[in-house]
Amino acid sequence: MDVNIGPSWKIQLQKEFDKPYFKELTGFVKQEYQQYTCYPKDHEIFSAFNHFPFHETKVVVIGQDPYHGPDQANGLCFSVKDGIPHPLSLMNIFKEINMDLGKPYPESGNLQRWADQGVLLLNATLTVRAQQAGSHQKKGWEQFTDAVIQTVSNELEGVIFLLWGGFAKKKSSLIDTTKHHILTSGHPSPLSANRGLWFGNQHFSKTNTLLARMGKTPIDW
Repeated sequence: MDVNIGPSWKIQLQKEFDKPYFKELTGFVKQEYQQYTCYPKDHEIFSAFNHFPFHETKVVVIGQDPYHGPDQANGLCFSVKDGIPHPLSLMNIFKEINMDLGKPYPESGNLQRWADQGVLLLNATLTVRAQQAGSHQKKGWEQFTDAVIQTVSNELEGVIFLLWGGFAKKKSSLIDTTKHHILTSGHPSPLSANRGLWFGNQHFSKTNTLLARMGKTPIDW
């Protein structure tokens, strides 16, 4: 596993790369990728960190696991590659954007366009074995991504954290709410959305209002 990560992020996270758990994690991931089909592709594992410099982080979205179907995962949470059918959670995200901002439903489910604007699309676990959801959990990824959240919280100010669903909400303990904004709602998965816990959260317009108040350019969702 090559840790091909943007230079400004590398400086911030170097202390994690030097820890024993990360070296064990690297060994585990290398072995998995050699023995099995895993996602995302090796060069996309750290994709979330390669679209903007650390100090330009505006928004953090926290997911859980990469998609485990063929050609879906591209290293950004909730995102799929161009031309791939949209998973149900992503469909509900786009429906909420349509209701909230009046933007048309997009053809591509690739959220790289968000990442390019300073949205960190961070899964708690960055790799997965094909067709086996959660197969790379509790191997060290969570320790690393918790450190990422904590580093953003400690070193930056005015970042907006979007915590969707119970898993993501637990990460609020890592975030300094005196310096940052947290918006929470149910998960965009059909299970949660159909129970009225997702639609109408207006997180996309609320995020842009907060960014504008801080003198930052809103996100073109």
